[in-house]
Amino acid sequence: MNNFLAPKLPIPPRLMISEEGSFAAYTFTNRLPVIIERVIAENNFTPSIVDKLEALTQDLIVRPIEDEGLDIEAWANYVRPFLGQRLIDTPFYFAETYYYRLILESIEYFSSKISEKIDPFALQKRLGLEKVIDAIRNASAELKKINSLSADRNDNWKQALRNLLYLNLWGNRIDLSLRPTRAGELDLQKLEIDCEQSRVILDDTILLTEKISTWDRVRIDFIVDNAGFELVSDLLIVDFLLTNKVAEVVYIHLKSHPIFVSDATIEDVHCTLVFLANDSELEVKKLVNRLQNYVASGHLRLVDDLFWTAPLFFWEMPDLLRQELSQSNLVFIKGDANYRRLIGDCHWLKSSSFNDIVCYFPSAFTILRTLKSEVIVGLTSDRVKDLYSQDSQWLTNGKWGLIQCAE
Repeated sequence: MNNFLAPKLPIPPRLMISEEGSFAAYTFTNRLPVIIERVIAENNFTPSIVDKLEALTQDLIVRPIEDEGLDIEAWANYVRPFLGQRLIDTPFYFAETYYYRLILESIEYFSSKISEKIDPFALQKRLGLEKVIDAIRNASAELKKINSLSADRNDNWKQALRNLLYLNLWGNRIDLSLRPTRAGELDLQKLEIDCEQSRVILDDTILLTEKISTWDRVRIDFIVDNAGFELVSDLLIVDFLLTNKVAEVVYIHLKSHPIFVSDATIEDVHCTLVFLANDSELEVKKLVNRLQNYVASGHLRLVDDLFWTAPLFFWEMPDLLRQELSQSNLVFIKGDANYRRLIGDCHWLKSSSFNDIVCYFPSAFTILRTLKSEVIVGLTSDRVKDLYSQDSQWLTNGKWGLIQCAE
């Protein structure tokens, strides 16, 4: 990493699991044990693997990862500062990514042949997709109307794009790691295209759509978050941008292996397209056909990188990946975990300058995030007080969101 490519502001201490009453502490005492229970219940693992998984619910001590993953040498460096410590005494983001990596080690994921690799969260992802098929059909029908708008990119065209962005934002609510006991459940009313704009804390959609409306055949990138409806809503925007010749090429950056339950991999994209291709609705089939043609012609490119599953912040991005993203006219960054990596999972003042923190990023970007952790910046003190008065859990319950741009 180039040391000068970092936030302008002094970086405060990281969030720690050991902070009493924190969302990090809740995650490790409540959420992760339930996730292990579901992984065991939903997969036909051998008794020895089940024993390894159950051991992850105990008080863990940080040790090296020992399997055949391509990231094994990198993980040796990641764990070195914490070797021998209790996991609950380590920083929150490191501990989460390490924990999910231990799950893959326990199920011998990297020791299996490619054709035999088991995504331990596959059933939850599939159920989550099946539960929202009506919402997908409705969105595909709306996309047909949107793509038939006049090519002059008038106010109706811009509003249609804003609607897709709002849909995409609220699709980020469906995070199977946040509510592991409710995998696949969804209140479809929460996915109305124009819903709940009052809960968008920071909203740059007008600025964003004005800028996009002037573009012709540019490069756009997506750093995606969850599979399921959110991934489909990503693909709806991708289709819109390519069909309307805003983008010449779109890169979708995906996880190199399963993590955080519902995070999307390249395999998840292919499985999603196969699932939708078998749907009975014509517009859903047409959407899949267009997307598959874009993949075949190179206009839509699915790429992964081990960085996306590393316990690192975005200013620690490898130079090659940084250079790749620097070629993009705009990067859409999706979800809460990516927001935590963007500004650092640290004790920032909520009034800290967003732009001074993210100034290191190699291209213009837009972050779309529903709030599921205790980190946020760029708000006034009065706004923070107002949010707490409306909802004491606004930082972590997934009911509030932001669409924020940075040059």
